[in-house]
Amino acid sequence: MAALCKRNPKSLIFSSVMCFLIQITALNGQLRVGFYSQRCHNAESIVSSVVKEASQREPRMPAMLLRLHFHDCFVQGCDGSILIDNVKEPERNAFGHEGLGGFEEIQKAKTQLEGQCPGVVSCADIVALAARDAVVLAGGPFYEVETGRRDGRVSDLSLAAAMPDVDDSIDVLKGKFKNKGFTEKELVILSGAHTIGTTACFFMPRRLYNFTGRSDADPSINSKFLPELRSKCPKNGNINFRIPLDNASERKFDDQILHNIKNGFAVIASDARLYDDKITRAVIDSYLQRNKSIRNSPSFASDFGLTMIKLGRLDVKTGLVGEIRKVCNSFNKM
Repeated sequence: MAALCKRNPKSLIFSSVMCFLIQITALNGQLRVGFYSQRCHNAESIVSSVVKEASQREPRMPAMLLRLHFHDCFVQGCDGSILIDNVKEPERNAFGHEGLGGFEEIQKAKTQLEGQCPGVVSCADIVALAARDAVVLAGGPFYEVETGRRDGRVSDLSLAAAMPDVDDSIDVLKGKFKNKGFTEKELVILSGAHTIGTTACFFMPRRLYNFTGRSDADPSINSKFLPELRSKCPKNGNINFRIPLDNASERKFDDQILHNIKNGFAVIASDARLYDDKITRAVIDSYLQRNKSIRNSPSFASDFGLTMIKLGRLDVKTGLVGEIRKVCNSFNKM
């Protein structure tokens, strides 16, 4: 910022005004696209290269990074609190965060950024940028990521109680998303992130073997699909075995997950519940019945990008609130 103010001596008034506006924006804590363009112009490209390399090495990485962003934002806002692991009961150890990954990749990007722009780019922004790059690598929409988040200074397991649970009813799911400012439509859209990635058998027993407490299965599961799910996640089997969330196109970002939900091929219970409610059911049907010949007709992909931008604004710390961590898994020493 100081360097900017020293440039263009022949335009001193203009430079001073610009510098003042940048300072005011920073103090007011406004997210904006290109927040690092002056102080760390390679920030986004560095994150992108780390995500691309990691995804070539581990095909599940795009889904892992997308999930990491959602889980970070939904608890205390998009503040990197999910990354902390050096406190007694960190947020990331909550039941609802089981199976999260991508932590090493976020730190790798942070290490590279610290080498070029020390103390400038927050871990929270790295998580948000990595999620967008992950979506694009999986064939999903590109959307501009607003940056300028600062890292939070609290990470507590108890605060994760508001996370959506795989066995929540549709009313509970709607309530949890509403409490975070999301509509029923956005509940469907964000759940649609399950178009890529896997889940563990750890989350399947109730749905497959004891849905109502009578040794039964969830009746919404297509009768042709139930034997397949049970064979992959047998009773008393390996709870860590992973299965695709979208059996048809596990690594491709598309709207197949919505077809699955409608036709009884949803893998996890919370996805299936979206077809239990008339409002969320209508949202799913609207995407599946969309007339692609109509210009500018809303699509799942375009709406997903817009909803991810909204997610990225959730309870952010900006301006003078929070910190810029030196390493992503540990708070700065006061």
